[in-house]
Amino acid sequence: MPIAPSRKQQTHDRIVDAAARALRGGGFSGVGVADIMKQSGLTHGGFYAHFASREVLIAEALERAGRDAHARMQEALDRGQAQGFSRFRTLVENYLSEQHLNAPEYGCAVAALASEMPRQADAVREAAVARVRDLVADVRDALPVGHADDAASVIASQLIGALQIARTLGPNAQGRKHLALARRFLLEQFDAQSPS
Repeated sequence: MPIAPSRKQQTHDRIVDAAARALRGGGFSGVGVADIMKQSGLTHGGFYAHFASREVLIAEALERAGRDAHARMQEALDRGQAQGFSRFRTLVENYLSEQHLNAPEYGCAVAALASEMPRQADAVREAAVARVRDLVADVRDALPVGHADDAASVIASQLIGALQIARTLGPNAQGRKHLALARRFLLEQFDAQSPS
C-alpha cells in the first residue's frame, strides 16, 4: 500500500503545479516567487522551506510540466488507437489542436518556452533539454514503421514551430488555419493512413 504524501510534500507539489502553469502561460518571467506562493495559498516567506532558489523551482516546474504533458498525450494516444487512428495522427492532431492553441498554460512547455530556454541558468537549461528529448521520444514512438528515427527530431521541430506561429497569429481564424495546414502537411508526409 503506497504511503500518503506528507503535508509538506503536498504543499511542495501544490507550489510546483502552480509554477508549471505559470511557466507555460507566462514564460520564465511569469514565475514570480511571491505570485506562485500566493496562488498556492501560502506566504512568500515559506518559499525557502521548499526550494533553495527560484531556479530550482523552475527546473522542477519544467519537469512537472513535461510529465503532465506526456501523461495527457499518452491518454490521447490510447483513446485514438481505441478509435482506430494511428498513434502519429493522434499525436499530430492533439499537439496542433485548437485546445493547445488556446491554453498554453496546460500544454507543452517546449512550445511555450523554446525561444527563452537558451538564456536560462544551467539547471533550468538542463531541465529544458530533457523536455525537448522527451518530446522527440514521444514523436519517435508515434511514427509509423519505416520512417527513420532522425525524422522524429525534425517533426518535433515542425510541431513546436507550427504551434508557436499559430499562437503568434492568435486564437483566431488565421491561427487555426495555420494549425490545419501544418497538420495536413505532416499527416500527408508521415502517416500511412492519410489519403494521398
